[in-house]
Amino acid sequence: MRIGHGYDLHKLVSGRRLYLGGVAIEYDRGLLGHSDGDVVLHAVCDAILGALGSGDIGQHFPDSDERFLGTPSSALVREVARLVDQEGWEVINVDITIVAEAPRLAPYRHAMRARIADLLGMPVEAVSVKAKSNEGMDAIGRGEAISATAVALLQERKTPVG
Repeated sequence: MRIGHGYDLHKLVSGRRLYLGGVAIEYDRGLLGHSDGDVVLHAVCDAILGALGSGDIGQHFPDSDERFLGTPSSALVREVARLVDQEGWEVINVDITIVAEAPRLAPYRHAMRARIADLLGMPVEAVSVKAKSNEGMDAIGRGEAISATAVALLQERKTPVG
C-alpha cells in the first residue's frame, strides 16, 4: 500500500465559473488557473501521483503547455486514473478537505463525492469530502482564494485487468 498527499490553492476571480470536485458551483466568482482551476481535483491528482511516486500535476500537465489551457480538471483525473491502472495499482480511498469562506459547500458535497468516485472508478463510500473555513484569517479567510488538500491510499492490484 502507498499513501500520497496533495494540496492546491487558487485565487478567486470574476468572470470564471467555479468548479470544485468536478461539480459546477453557483457563485459569483471562479478559480483562476490554466485549466478550470478545480483545486479539489488538482489536490486529488497530486495525492495519487505522490502515492505512485510519479511527481506532481505540474510535471504531467504543465501550465506552459497550451494543450491544457481551459482543460476540465476531470480530464486530468481520468489520465491520472489511467496511469494508476497502467502501473498496476488501484485507489482504495480518497479523503479531501476544502478550505473556503464561501460559498457554502454542504449542498454540493454528495455530488462532488459521486463525481470523484466516478472519475476514479471507485465506490462513492470510498470518497470523503469535507469543507472548512479559515475563520476570516489569511487570503482564504478574506474570500480571495480557495484551497484543498487530499490524501489517497493506493494498493497494488491483486488481479490483472482484462
